[in-house]
Amino acid sequence: MLLQSLLSALMLLILPASAQFQFFEQMFNQGGQQQQRPQNAGSDSAWYQQRYEDAHCDKYLCPHTLSCVHFPHHCPCAFPEVEDKVEFGDGSMACVSKGGYKAGEAARKVELARKGLL
Repeated sequence: MLLQSLLSALMLLILPASAQFQFFEQMFNQGGQQQQRPQNAGSDSAWYQQRYEDAHCDKYLCPHTLSCVHFPHHCPCAFPEVEDKVEFGDGSMACVSKGGYKAGEAARKVELARKGLL
């Protein structure tokens, strides 16, 4: 009886921790096998096309981020940590890899390229 009480008390201490760390899920999931995500995405565009068709937007749907904005040049970059957004005078925009060490370096290079100087 004392052993059963100790085991019950021990289980009350272990169960909250197991929920936090998903210990039991990993241990007992399908006989000890872990579920893994596929390593590579499919090469067809069906997944993206489905998300694009399911997106609800009454304005402009940004093709790269599926954000709903008022105008195409308001679209955000998908990876702002490594991309700079460059807006063009015609209302369009592009996201380009950040270049150089100074802020705005990518935009400067795009402008030089547009002028044929780069």
